[in-house]
Amino acid sequence: MKQTPTIIESNKVIEIVSQYLDLTVTPFGQSIRSVVRVDTRENMYNGDGVVYLLQMFDVEELVNNRIGAYMVFLNKNDQAGFHTHGTRNEQELYVVMQGEGEYFDRTSVTGTIRTQKITKGSITAINGIGFHSVKNTTDEPLIIFVITTNEPKK
Repeated sequence: MKQTPTIIESNKVIEIVSQYLDLTVTPFGQSIRSVVRVDTRENMYNGDGVVYLLQMFDVEELVNNRIGAYMVFLNKNDQAGFHTHGTRNEQELYVVMQGEGEYFDRTSVTGTIRTQKITKGSITAINGIGFHSVKNTTDEPLIIFVITTNEPKK
C-alpha cells in the first residue's frame, strides 16, 4: 500500500541514505536538486516490512521512464514481494548501490523461483511478463536504484 510519510520520516530516510550516497540530481537545463519526494510502501506487493522509494524525478520528466528512484530497505528481512509489470511493455533494472540482499525471479505465477545474492554493483533486469522480488538480508540498509522504462506499444 502506497502511503505518504511524514516530513520527519522522509527526512530521516533521506539522512540515512545520504550516509551512503550522494543524492544530488543534475537534470539537463534545470537547477541542481535532490529527492523530489519520498513514498512509503508497507508490505509492498505483499512483502514484509517497509520499502521507501526516494523519487529522484518528477512525473514524465524522463522520456519513456516511469520510475527513476532509490528503493530503500532499511531493516533486515524488509522485502518487496513478487510482482510483475504485466503487459505494459516495461523493463525494470535494479542497480544495487549499497548493502546485500537476495533477488528472486520466476517466469510465471507458479514458475520455478530463481534466487540470486545481490551486493553493491549487482544489476538485475526483468521484462513485463516476468515476476520478481527483493529482500534485504543484513542489518545494513539495502539501497537499489530502480529504472523502469516503457516502450510504447506499436
